[in-house]
Amino acid sequence: MRSAGRPRRPLILSRERRKIMSFNKVIIMGNLTKDPDLRYIPTSSAPVARFTVAVNSKYKQNGEMKEDVLFMDTVVFGKQAENCGQYLSKGRPVLVEGKLKEKSWEHEGQKHRKIEILASNVRFLTKKESTGEPELSDLEVPDEPKESF
Repeated sequence: MRSAGRPRRPLILSRERRKIMSFNKVIIMGNLTKDPDLRYIPTSSAPVARFTVAVNSKYKQNGEMKEDVLFMDTVVFGKQAENCGQYLSKGRPVLVEGKLKEKSWEHEGQKHRKIEILASNVRFLTKKESTGEPELSDLEVPDEPKESF
């Protein structure tokens, strides 16, 4: 126990400890920009759904309200992918939990890369009629796949 008058000492990690520490978790809430694209991986028949979530943020700049939109490509596998394909559509609010994953490819000699969310949980939201704000719907479809692709 520390005495009430002494300030807490800052946590100082060794250089080796700082090198190995990492954390990759993301949670976003927004609206689908189009219907999910549900496909099946040819080699394993595993379902995979891809969709983009628009995340809006509002702020004031010089007394004027501004709005930014972040578009996050999202991929989900397994039973959740099938549920997303069946129940989600353009404009539907969702809450997505997962991790960031870099995707890279080459096209016509040009290297490309992008960051997308590998979703571990997709919660289907509904909008309150009175406010238009998202809320959790009665239909929550959690799934167990924690596969790393």
